[in-house]
Amino acid sequence: MYVEINRISDNGESTIGVLSVDYEFECFTLEDTYREEKIDGKTRIPEGEYAVKLRTAGGMTKKYEKKYGGIHKGMLWLQDVEGFEWVYVHTGNKATHTDGCVLVGNSCNTSNGQTIGGSVAAYKKLYPRIAEAIESGEEVTITII
Repeated sequence: MYVEINRISDNGESTIGVLSVDYEFECFTLEDTYREEKIDGKTRIPEGEYAVKLRTAGGMTKKYEKKYGGIHKGMLWLQDVEGFEWVYVHTGNKATHTDGCVLVGNSCNTSNGQTIGGSVAAYKKLYPRIAEAIESGEEVTITII
């Protein structure tokens, strides 16, 4: 499975992107802004290609198991992100929710700051596709450009 995030707008606070799965539009993304020097929780990850695994340990996994029940098999975890640890794809609507991770949503707004909406619905649609592919042994990568 090929997942791509094409970053389209950075306002100095956050970055909006378009996420596609196997070259078809899936949802919007929200990340922190680009910074030459990393500030923990306020800097987006570098462009590149990252393998995605399921992380079944940790506090977010337990929180998402409660929130999403049977569909949740572990956090979508981007591997080997230089200078970062525990980078996930998850829900949220504004830059303060990212903490260096990638948020997903069904809509985006670039006026008055940048936000995404419909995050839970987008996650519920995207998550099972990726989790099932990983569980079936398929290689899943996210390429960020």
